[in-house]
Amino acid sequence: MLQAYLLNANNTGEDISGLALEFLGIQWSPEEANSLEQTLAAKAHLTQRLVLELEPKLSEMELTKLYEEIELPLTVILGQMELEGIKLHQEELKHMERELEQGISTLEQDIFQLAEESFNINSPKQLGVILFEKLSLPALKKTKTGYSTNAEVLESLVDRHPIIPKLLDYRQLVKLKTTYVDGLQKLMDPKSNRVHTTFNQTITATGRLSSTEPNLQNIPIRIEQGRKIRKAFIPQTEDRILIAADYSQIELRVLTHISEDAKLMEAFKEGQDIHTKTACEVFQVSPEEVTSELRRRAKAVNFGIVYGISDFGLSRDLGIQRGEAKRYIENYLANYPGVKSYLENVVKEARDKGYVTTLLNRRRYLPDLLSRNKNIQNFGERTAMNTPIQGSAADIIKLAMIEVDSMLNQVDLDCKLLLQVHDELIFDVARKDLEEAAKLIKRTMEEALPLSIPLQVDVKYGPNWYEMTEMD
Repeated sequence: MLQAYLLNANNTGEDISGLALEFLGIQWSPEEANSLEQTLAAKAHLTQRLVLELEPKLSEMELTKLYEEIELPLTVILGQMELEGIKLHQEELKHMERELEQGISTLEQDIFQLAEESFNINSPKQLGVILFEKLSLPALKKTKTGYSTNAEVLESLVDRHPIIPKLLDYRQLVKLKTTYVDGLQKLMDPKSNRVHTTFNQTITATGRLSSTEPNLQNIPIRIEQGRKIRKAFIPQTEDRILIAADYSQIELRVLTHISEDAKLMEAFKEGQDIHTKTACEVFQVSPEEVTSELRRRAKAVNFGIVYGISDFGLSRDLGIQRGEAKRYIENYLANYPGVKSYLENVVKEARDKGYVTTLLNRRRYLPDLLSRNKNIQNFGERTAMNTPIQGSAADIIKLAMIEVDSMLNQVDLDCKLLLQVHDELIFDVARKDLEEAAKLIKRTMEEALPLSIPLQVDVKYGPNWYEMTEMD
């Protein structure tokens, strides 16, 4: 599965049956077997034939090193993390459940008051009638069954009526309660109070890991109630503590390394605040004139560029006119010419080759670039710009997990890696080993893959994943 995933990351999550059909032209399903022994024998036979088929292909595409030195060793580490699990504070979850129920109930009453009647908020049909017939708001989208009330529609109406922000908050709290607070309690082992997530190594097209049951990658941390869910994640015993080690602005650092943009390199080497610097360049102001709002906008531009954002996307994210967003992007590219030429070259190269690669040679094919549909083609271009950056960041954190695991096995420290969430690693460590483990983790992560500018890792520790203190 890993070999096939590296050969084409767009074929995500295929099992032995799917691979046998794709690469060997053999139709087989486990249901055909008469016994468990037969199933295992067939799987073993197909696995052997698939390896003989796929290994030369990996070698031909120069992917053997990525497979043998990163993806394969990582399976063992992920297995250990899944078995270990992470402990939850049951009382804390119960407390959150009560808080969210109260918040949902209050919002429900506010919504009914603004609508001047009670109705089923969770029914798109009933909500559509209230919003677009009773309150006469503009209906932006219709579905087969009536009006669309999806998040995109509601967000575009946010300043049209006070009921809309209340509905968005209501949905967010309901999702927090059902998906996370209730979901975590259902999945928690009643004896150990731990949850054991499953890490998926062959699901995302960029090379990033994902997690399921529970999905710990997606805990919404933009709102305070979402961040508070992290309070329920605790060390296994009283004499232990959690460490969170987080790569700082890794994607912007990778972009700087790949694009070799002189201004970005100087900013990172001198330890300047990159969002303040961008604000100065894009809005043509001095560092003293950069307000928190200008810095926020510059941050959106910085990360937007990484994701190949359009003026339409940026205008929507910042709530500004499209023309203004276009000017921001043009100013950015004029001030960072290295980034501009990288973005142009990577799309051109992707058209010529049909794929893009990361720093460690992970490959992603981009058939969308050949589409006649302009929207699909534009999506392909954005993917070409973003994949080498996001994919390289994914490679670096995987490499870091392997290196940290190796270093921890060489020293006498009681420290276990529990979770990987985007650019962050979470460890459970004995209090007596906290300082030494933190130093080792920080150094190893920062040295995982030498770039032309330094990688930076921020380390925090605390009694849970929410209340954390920066380590010097």
